[in-house]
Amino acid sequence: MNQRYVVITPARDEERTIELTVRSMLAQTIAPLRWVVVDDGSTDRTRELLERHRSAAPWIDVVPRRNRGFRALGGGVVDAFNEGFERVRPLPWEFVVKLDADLSFEPRYFENLLRRFDADPKLGMASGKTFLVNDGVRQIEWCPDEHVRGPAKMYRRACFEAIGGLEARRGWDMIDETRAQMLGWTTRSFIDEPLIHHRPIDGRQANVLKSRFEMGELYHFLGYHWLYLLVRSARSALQDYPRVTGGTALLLGYLRAALRGAPRYDADYVAWVRKQQLSRFTLRHLRGYLEATSRREAA
Repeated sequence: MNQRYVVITPARDEERTIELTVRSMLAQTIAPLRWVVVDDGSTDRTRELLERHRSAAPWIDVVPRRNRGFRALGGGVVDAFNEGFERVRPLPWEFVVKLDADLSFEPRYFENLLRRFDADPKLGMASGKTFLVNDGVRQIEWCPDEHVRGPAKMYRRACFEAIGGLEARRGWDMIDETRAQMLGWTTRSFIDEPLIHHRPIDGRQANVLKSRFEMGELYHFLGYHWLYLLVRSARSALQDYPRVTGGTALLLGYLRAALRGAPRYDADYVAWVRKQQLSRFTLRHLRGYLEATSRREAA
């Protein structure tokens, strides 16, 4: 089994959660060749907390960036990732991980993912599924099994190079996945490899409703089928933060973009996305969603 992997973490103002991620990384049964944390202009104690742990693991590398004055979605995250990637590019890695600084996970997390890659040569991108913990109860942030969410993405080197790396724009974590699928790679998130997400999706945004509205516009740009978008908005209203209003804002953003005749990403890309989305309208997918979201486990 190939065990050579590197991890890159864009981080900004993560003092409340970064040590949870650090402890998870230090406990891994298979350590990375390098873990590069790109401090993207933090104004809190993020960098100070990271520096405390560098002596415990020589494979931790902290890269400071200047403070732009705000948290940049999409393109800003990828820019920080790419700066970290330059630090590991010369290393003999076979897998690269984009990892957020608000996650915790079990000591065998990366070992288990490496075993899954070893068992399936066509697996190009993978992660565990993310869970929130409320009042001591763990609940999934549901997504289809073929979707690998942005907080934690592990790429096989051949897949990462085939898709040309990450595109510096909002939606990068959907674009990379779809490109990989179009090239014949398998993408998977595994429910039995849990990641505890200590901040909900979009929970870090100052204006969450604005963020959800812009996400609706992004879904139009990426070619989401209108029927799938309706279901996605309803699910978001039930599942995502903030409840009800977030899903409504998502739908309104999509509708405004559609009514304005906003451009799409790429014709072939859009056709692939819509075909995949419509294929999910099956009882099997519905049953899987209901089973996953109804599960309640002690944290």
